[in-house]
Amino acid sequence: MSRLRIIEPEESACPHWREVLSEFQRHKQLDGISEQTAHDYDRTVNLLFKRYPNAWDSMEALKEAVFTHMSDDIKPATFNSRLTYLRAFFKYCVGQGYISANPLANLKKRKIENRAVAVETDVLKSLLDAPDQKTFAGLRDYTLILLTLDTGIRPSEALSLLPQDFNYSAQEIYVPSKVAKSRIARTLPICDITIKSIRKLISVRAEEWADDVPIFCTYEGRKLNRHTWGDRLELYGKQIGKHIRPYDLRHVFALEFLRNGANAFATQRALGHATMDMTRRYIALVNDDLKAQHSKASPVQKLTAKTKRRGAIT
Repeated sequence: MSRLRIIEPEESACPHWREVLSEFQRHKQLDGISEQTAHDYDRTVNLLFKRYPNAWDSMEALKEAVFTHMSDDIKPATFNSRLTYLRAFFKYCVGQGYISANPLANLKKRKIENRAVAVETDVLKSLLDAPDQKTFAGLRDYTLILLTLDTGIRPSEALSLLPQDFNYSAQEIYVPSKVAKSRIARTLPICDITIKSIRKLISVRAEEWADDVPIFCTYEGRKLNRHTWGDRLELYGKQIGKHIRPYDLRHVFALEFLRNGANAFATQRALGHATMDMTRRYIALVNDDLKAQHSKASPVQKLTAKTKRRGAIT
């Protein structure tokens, strides 16, 4: 079995994968990755070596472990996430001479089908009614639902916002570059009802909380993570009899924003997409929706139906 690295006699042994991961994380931090992205790298790499503790022993062992790991029966989005983080890690390892080749270099991402998130208006109203706004957690959850429906902000971005990122007089909220997934800052307009709710949430914060405590935090002033937020939405979903995920609210914003007349570039800026590729998926869904409505509502359908009832043309 070939070793991960050809080591000369005078060289020290190849570092343990945990040391390499720490080194990789420091390198990525210089690139300005977000705290959440750093966490995702750590979680993804750790999962691989937790499942296959001997994967770092040789190149053959690593390839076998990686291919088995990637062959799991998982959703395309999960597959693509693993591929992205592991491939970047192994690319760094190759560059530093720790391994001879990237086992994921030529593996392609799986195609993710466009999924239309149809959440009816009455369901969204029920969702907004579900949190108990008399409690801090309930007011926080209600406000976060409002903000996501109003702006399409990503859960990870919203959960990192600080009070100083909110400008009620300008009616906008600022997503700093260090928070934005694309690493590009953007400013999002917000409606009056969202402004009032955010102001109310900030007003009930504990006086001793520092300025670095996020707007959407726990009642103890700790940062709320996206998994906990997903659990909260799942709880409300059970109350109203509808399964709703955090990203569903972002999808609702995008589709309704386009349906109500926003152009593709405004939608791209609002959602924080680095390229138009993701935005085009929403545009395609809206176009499909338009086609379906056209087939039902076109006046030609009615005119043709009337013509047919008069008899065939001879």
